[in-house]
This record gives sequence, structure tokens and C-alpha cells, in this order.
Amino acid sequence: MALRTFPPLILYNHRPPFTDESFMAQAHILVVDDEPDIRTLVQEILQDEGYLVSTAENASTAAEARRGKAIDLALLDIWMPDIDGISLLREWSTNGDVSFPVIMMSGHGSVETAVEATKLGAYDFIEKPISLAKLLLTVERALEAGQLKRENEGLKKRLPGVIDPIGISPEMGELKKQIKRLAQHDTWVLLHGEPGVGKATLARHLHSISHRSDGPFVELSAGSIPRENLASELFGSENGDQIHYGRLEQANGGTLFIDEVAELDLEMQGRVASTLEKMSLMRIGGRDPVTIDIRVVAATRHDLEKAVSDGKFRRELYYQLNVVPLTVPPLRERPEDIPELLRYYAERFPIEESLPYRPISTAAQNRLRNHSWPGNIRELKNLVQRLLILGSGEVELTEVEQTLGNLQPENGNSGGPLVGIDPSLPLREAREQFERAYLEAQLKESDGSVGKLAKLSGMERTHLYRKLRSLGIDPKKSN
Repeated sequence: MALRTFPPLILYNHRPPFTDESFMAQAHILVVDDEPDIRTLVQEILQDEGYLVSTAENASTAAEARRGKAIDLALLDIWMPDIDGISLLREWSTNGDVSFPVIMMSGHGSVETAVEATKLGAYDFIEKPISLAKLLLTVERALEAGQLKRENEGLKKRLPGVIDPIGISPEMGELKKQIKRLAQHDTWVLLHGEPGVGKATLARHLHSISHRSDGPFVELSAGSIPRENLASELFGSENGDQIHYGRLEQANGGTLFIDEVAELDLEMQGRVASTLEKMSLMRIGGRDPVTIDIRVVAATRHDLEKAVSDGKFRRELYYQLNVVPLTVPPLRERPEDIPELLRYYAERFPIEESLPYRPISTAAQNRLRNHSWPGNIRELKNLVQRLLILGSGEVELTEVEQTLGNLQPENGNSGGPLVGIDPSLPLREAREQFERAYLEAQLKESDGSVGKLAKLSGMERTHLYRKLRSLGIDPKKSN
């Protein structure tokens, strides 16, 4: 790179090595400085290194720039004529808008200013004149720190799941091979299977071994978000200078997993289809389109082809998602996987939830291999958790028989999909009847705790409260 000279910057021709250039090349950096020559020079330097760079001369133009592609890093000058950099950073922090690292720049810095900037969440503070080596090294480290923070937050959100799918059955072996082949391409995938079979785990696994693994993995459970909030959750929103990034934008550069995609209503299906076709979205209340680059993995328990024929699912969205369809078999069809799953959860819960470790006897495992598992892996996980909580020592066959017996309905039915439901009822009433019975039973297991119920049911808490109210269930009277 040729040497450049400019009074406020001292540029040394030394480039520190990047540890992950594929990620760095995708990063979007915002440079906020009131001096146009410095803005242009810093922009050119960073663009030469492969970054996408936007510039702003003051707070208002910075807000305008942030309405475009999501920011991965901001370089913020402290001394500006309208609102100084510290005040702007304070405003971003107060509004909860600092989802990216911020590097402060100033030719008139002081220790007090640096301390204040750090307290407000700034990653680092660099003084002018700035050397090229210092600038690039600080930018690289800040981007790595931001990426690590996002990965840690994502890990916390997905702790209840598993990244590597568990199973030694031929069915799971073939599924893993297909996922491995798909990981070499950017093909979209549609996962079919009953609730609880591990579709989200397979989606995470596909992401983790693909070339997008350094990007975010973002989940959207279409049926767990209230309809009035769904558009904002998907597309994001703008309100003045405050920006909320939706799931589609959060997944930029990575993978978006849409669980139970058939739960989206027809209008939302149309908006999603249009967004995916253009790879461009419009935030709620926004003025300008935002481009995105995502891989989509969708999941459903429904026959979407039939739903299309019945006019309940948009044909264009179906063909967008159904590039490679994969079926995840239910647990009852792969009993070879049950001992490994039992062992995994029996070892995991003592670590994550401080439950006592209890080995499961061979006789108990054999009995569980022959269970029908209508709730699939989710049911197995809950059963193991219950066994660890309620007993001690090795889990014997008699305890498993008793636990399974307690889970059976009073009429002795073995657990088919219509247990306790009057099939003569209209679909809406039958579903409400099932939901009421299901939530009342889970509340009892949760000792009346809505927080525990939210985890057991996989529902977002606000939506869960609304559902309980609509069904006339009072959590305080359940224990």
C-alpha cells in the first residue's frame, strides 16, 4: 500500500495480520467525523482493507447512516460542532442502541474523557494523529470483540439445544450425511417432522459446519410471537433515531431458522416471500430499503404442499423454501438413538441445573426404547429431568414404569394425538380444549411458575400470559 500523508494522521505502512478475513470483509463500519478530509481518508483506508464503510459528519447524518445496513463498528470523533461524540455515545447508550463496538477518536483527548467514554461502553480510545497500524489493529480487535459478544449471547440463548445432532441410527446417519453435503452450498432447506424431533438442532448443526458459521444463527418461532408484534420482530422498526433490528436483519451474513413457518398468516407469508425474493427489507416506519444476505432454513410439522392446494400457504413462499426438503423421523422410528439421548441429558442436567447425577439402568433403558414417545426428544428430555429431580441413585425399571404411568391419561389411552379431545368439535374449539389441558398439566409440573412453564412449552412469556388469560387459566390456582 502506498504511503499517504495528511496532517491529522500519521500513516505507517504496516498492516497487522487479520485472523478471520472472511468476517472482516463483511463488516460495516460507520465513521463519524466533522472534518471531511479525515472522513474520506479513513474511509478509503478501511475500504482498501475490504470493509464496507459509511460516513457521517454529525449526529443527524450518523442517525441517517444507521438506517441503512446494520453497523458492526463505529469510529466516533469526540469534538463535533452540533453534538459532541461523548453526548452522542451517551444518547445511543441510553436508548439501548449500542449493539456494536465504538472506538472514540480525538486530537484533544484527556484521561477524564477516555474514562467517561469507557463508562458509556466505548471499546477503545485512540488519539489523533493516528497511525495506520494503530487504526487497523484497533478496528480488528474491536470487530473480534463484537463478534465474540454476539456469539456468547447466541450461545446463552441456545443452551437448551444441542449443536451436534445425537443419534447412531441409520436414519440419523443418513440425515447427517445429507446435512454435511448441504453445508458445502448455500441452498435453502425445508425440514419436515413432528414437534420435538430436533429440527432446530439440525438447523444449528447445518449452520455450524457451513461457510456461514462465523455469521449469526437467528431463530424465529412463528407461532410463539403475538401477531401484532410479528412484523416488527421480522423486519425491524424505526422510531425517530431509534432503530430496532428485526430477525431478518439480525441474521445478515448468517442463517435464519424459521420454526413452524406455516403459523405465519397469509399476509405475513407474502411479505416474507417478497423480502426473500429481493433480499431487501423495509423496516416498520422506515424510509429506505435495507439489503440482506441470509440463508434460510425453515421447519414445519404440516404438509405444506396440501396447505398450498387448500389456499392456506402461499405458493411463492413454498417454492422459495422447498429447495431441498428433508424429513426428520420421529423418535419411535429410531429406538437405537434413545440410550444415547438418555445418557446425554442425564449427564447434562447435573452440569447446567445442578441436579443429581443418576445413571439409568439397562432395564430402564430397554423399557424406554419401546415407549411410543409422542412428544419425541422434547418428551424424553422432560422425562429425564423429572427422574433426576424426584429420585436418587440409579434409575430402575420400576421408577420408569411409575413415571410413564403417571404421564398416561386417566382413560388409559396410550397417548395418541386426540387424547381427551372430542373429535366432533370444530377445529378451533378442539384446539382450545387441547391447549387448556396441556397448559394446565404443564403448570402443575411447573408448580404454578409461569417462567418454568414458558421453558417447558417453548412459548415466549408475553404470548404465554395472553394465552393463559384467553383460556381462563389462573396460574395462582394451579398449585
